[in-house]
Amino acid sequence: MRYLFGLVLFLGLSTNLFAADWQTVTTELLQKEKPGYGGLSGVAVDPVTGDVFVEVSDRGFFKSSDQGKTWERFGKEAFKGRTETAGCLQLDPTGKTKRFVSALVYGVPIVVGTTDKGDFRFLDKASVHVDWCAVDWTDPEMKFILTLKHESGGLLLRSRDGGKSFDEVGKGYGPAWVFDADTAVATLAKSKDRPKASLVRSTDGGKTFQPCGDYGPVSLPRWHEGALYWLADGKVIKSTNKGEKWEEVSNLKDGRFGPVFGKDSKQMFALTGAGVVETTDGGATWSKAIPIPPEMKGVSPLTWMAYDPKNDVLYVMKMTSELYKLAKR
Repeated sequence: MRYLFGLVLFLGLSTNLFAADWQTVTTELLQKEKPGYGGLSGVAVDPVTGDVFVEVSDRGFFKSSDQGKTWERFGKEAFKGRTETAGCLQLDPTGKTKRFVSALVYGVPIVVGTTDKGDFRFLDKASVHVDWCAVDWTDPEMKFILTLKHESGGLLLRSRDGGKSFDEVGKGYGPAWVFDADTAVATLAKSKDRPKASLVRSTDGGKTFQPCGDYGPVSLPRWHEGALYWLADGKVIKSTNKGEKWEEVSNLKDGRFGPVFGKDSKQMFALTGAGVVETTDGGATWSKAIPIPPEMKGVSPLTWMAYDPKNDVLYVMKMTSELYKLAKR
């Protein structure tokens, strides 16, 4: 992506140059909607159409088809709640359907819908106040779901009936992914009794989990073309066999979110503590970091990133901030 390389050339000359290139695209939207606590809280991009979707606290979803120049309500109504965990507003990563899911805190249950019709429904009230959800994208009914209760000691819930009901798996869990009707992988979070996080795998629909990797992921995983990617322990790791085995793709210092894929499998973006980095050779090398807008006041677990490969536009935001874009010149 040429605009990123052009920016990198200026890195030693002026950090302020990068800050000036970020453009805000939600100022009028937020002023008009008067959101609840958290303001703008999530972003996702359809890689095929370039449509941008955002969640506005207590006001629901909004959509832009012109890279943030104008916004319209997505769905028929506003609803209570906000997205928090970066990446918990998901469009079908397989690219085979127009489905989307979103987990919210302090509001409604998990939201499931389609981006083409702009309609959605809410799952059972047991899924109120959750950080994220992992669904079986291979199943049109998405019967197998895992989700994590917010501020509840890592309490993992599961559904086997498409969200009509949920039961408790146990506490101490972190980010997870569902591969099919029976197979999923999850993180056992670091704790007082567990000095290092690790990966566990289920092949019985979430009834039991067994160790499958000595890695400690730091964010939600990302699916791309038959493989699951995760940032863990200063590396990018991936699995092509539903979490049974993992391989190290690349070293990546202080990775916080991603990888987000570009025009092909070799182009990836990742959010680090220093800003956004890019690789165009599958992780063999990474660019120097492009600092995020100073108004965002650093990178945290509430910092999101998305990329539009159709229009070559990069987006970043943090809960309570504006949505910023960095467009090709």
